[in-house]
Amino acid sequence: MKFIFLLVALVFSGVAYSQSKSIYQKGWIDFNKNGKKDVFEDPGAHIEDRIEDLLNQMNMDEKTAQMATLYGSGRVLKDALPTPEWKNELWKDGIGNIDEQHNGLGTFKAEYAFPFSKHVEVINTTQRWFVEETRLGIPVDFTNEGIRGLCHYQATLFPAQSGQGATWNKDLIRQISEITAKEAKALGYTNVYSPILDIAQDPRWGRVVESYGEDPYLVGQLGKVMIEGLQKNGIVSTPKHFAVYSIPVGGRDEETRTDPHVAPREMRTLFLEPFRIAFQEAGALGVMSSYNDYDGIPITGNYHFLTEILRHEWGFKGYVVSDSEAVEYLQTKHKVSKNEVDAAAAVVNAGLNIRTNFTPPSDFILPLREAVRQGKVSIHTIDARVRDILHVKFIMGLFDNPYTGDKKEVENIVANPTHKKVSLDAARQSIVLMKNKDNILPLSKDLKQIALIGPNADERKDFICRYGPANPPIITVKDGLEALLPNTKIVYEKGCDLVDNNFPESEIIKEPLNNEEQIMIDKAVKAALASDVAIVVLGGSEKTVREYYSRSSLDLIGRQLDLLQAIYKTGKPTVLVLIDGRAVSINWADKYIPGIIQTSFPGEFTGTAISEVLFGDYNPGGKLTVTYPKSVGQIPFAFPFKPGSDTSGPVRVSGALYPFGYGLSYTTFEYSDLNVLPKQSGLLSDIEVTFRITNTGKIAGDEIAQLYINDEVSSVTTYTQVLRGFERIHLESGETKELEFKLTSQDLGLWNRHNEFVVEPGFFEVRVGASSQDIKLKERFEIIKK
Repeated sequence: MKFIFLLVALVFSGVAYSQSKSIYQKGWIDFNKNGKKDVFEDPGAHIEDRIEDLLNQMNMDEKTAQMATLYGSGRVLKDALPTPEWKNELWKDGIGNIDEQHNGLGTFKAEYAFPFSKHVEVINTTQRWFVEETRLGIPVDFTNEGIRGLCHYQATLFPAQSGQGATWNKDLIRQISEITAKEAKALGYTNVYSPILDIAQDPRWGRVVESYGEDPYLVGQLGKVMIEGLQKNGIVSTPKHFAVYSIPVGGRDEETRTDPHVAPREMRTLFLEPFRIAFQEAGALGVMSSYNDYDGIPITGNYHFLTEILRHEWGFKGYVVSDSEAVEYLQTKHKVSKNEVDAAAAVVNAGLNIRTNFTPPSDFILPLREAVRQGKVSIHTIDARVRDILHVKFIMGLFDNPYTGDKKEVENIVANPTHKKVSLDAARQSIVLMKNKDNILPLSKDLKQIALIGPNADERKDFICRYGPANPPIITVKDGLEALLPNTKIVYEKGCDLVDNNFPESEIIKEPLNNEEQIMIDKAVKAALASDVAIVVLGGSEKTVREYYSRSSLDLIGRQLDLLQAIYKTGKPTVLVLIDGRAVSINWADKYIPGIIQTSFPGEFTGTAISEVLFGDYNPGGKLTVTYPKSVGQIPFAFPFKPGSDTSGPVRVSGALYPFGYGLSYTTFEYSDLNVLPKQSGLLSDIEVTFRITNTGKIAGDEIAQLYINDEVSSVTTYTQVLRGFERIHLESGETKELEFKLTSQDLGLWNRHNEFVVEPGFFEVRVGASSQDIKLKERFEIIKK
């Protein structure tokens, strides 16, 4: 991965420091202020030589200062701008990175985040202090979140990562990544904590909303294009959370986040695979280590994960940053370190480069310095960790031009009309048609009156994610319907609150409706009776599904099912719109409600996209990236399945409510002409797969073709089928397209009994279809020894 940065003429505004006239030379910067061009200051020198020259000039205080995050202004950093007192702070020796600097979420809110040009000035004023007022002038890496658009005030908002996954569209994810990078770069950020590569195998877990899906191949491929899009546009990608983070015991996030019950082969095959792709194939330059342990050893203090796998096996060349408080957890949660000094030593020796937490960096740096003094961390190890950090900063070009951002053009870049158009397209593509009995959808635009009912029908505030843009202008479903149907009367009734007063105890003990709840439902019923159709908008929000918010049930929350059943009893045509970030066991709705669409927090254009789907302006083509179980009692219940793990039983419910890869359309598609070549091949040869898809319906639409393979006989138990290809295509009515896929040895391999990744001889079956359970075509091929 190459970053191309041009050395530009540096023009500065704001505070003028005493060194400013002397350190800025023609073509280089005198960072260490010694009046001569050192090797590390020479843009023409090799990066490795520059790193070693700088490292040799750093004292231990300066080295350890690079190994911590300073949370930005209004968070841990109390000052909006540099002050004289900074000379007495720990960061007088420098700092590794500053996270979320004036992005609109701290106590300063939008004061320094907007207008965008002001943010560029402010972030460069901070950078200027580190360049001009510290001894060696090492620039700061300005990091930020960015899983659904850049985490900055009024940046472009995209669907939740789970909604992005439902698009199954690599080209779209690339556009999202490029927009995120362009907005980050224009605002002065240099590193984005994205994508999340955790697979969502347990829908109880609160952060399923932040995952592309439950399948490692899908997550890995979408994550790959996200990483490439960020880094090709000059922004470091820091995927998270490495590793085996997304399946804590019982799906419990909150204060648990520990004890994943994952066997070693499953860990390699499922949970590590997206990260392998991120580093070996996409070349990500950052990674965030996770809170949890694996087999009793905390990941953030685990040499096997952070060094042997990450660096030795996968060739990772960037720096590892901890998730907030992951370092402290070695002492406070996992109880494997007796004090802060031992914890600091353990994580650095394991391979951690930078500690992050919502506390002052001194909380880590001072114990780390003490660990060095006590001989618990060697100078050689400190040098290795700092070398990684400097490597990234040099690759980013910070030692050639530390002053980032584009003050002149930033107002025309961030959240511009072109970016918003992509956001709308992403919202549309994320919607999944779950049920359409008797073609109740799309609805007619000639309806005189519509009852719009439900706690998510006019929701805005609780659809805003902490890890996405602050204060985005979200269009609600109510807004969208009113804009699309100006001649139709929209009667809105909330019907019930998203959660009831007894939640979460009401997950296990149902109490009778109280008077207020009954009145709300009665008003909704009255509206439905007076209308031609009822659109009921239910699901979850930031109140129910996000970091720290795991559930013990998968049913509709609170009084939502009571409301839906009451509307259904009116006899009026009823459509359910489910807006949620996790799989929901909507068994009753699936049986009785004729029309159901699902989407996972589509973003700024929520109401526009949903309204267009409901009334046929857009033909939905999204597909599920998680399995919908019928009951929480089925968990673990996620794709891919081992033999026998998805069978029926006489005294339990069986099978999925909706399988992985499922999604309907307003048109129909036919699969044909599957061809797999060669029929017999060697262990390391590629297999070519082609087939055709025809739109046999009357309207244009998108189909997501899915390619699965089954290893018929293997030395260890493998999954009944695994995803190995997918593509979203658009077809006009009557149009046919041929799709081509290539299966490589990486696609066919497995981890054998000796913990070796190998391709074994034998027969494989290619399965092509519209979902994991809707296979249209099959054909075998054989792998032989040559």
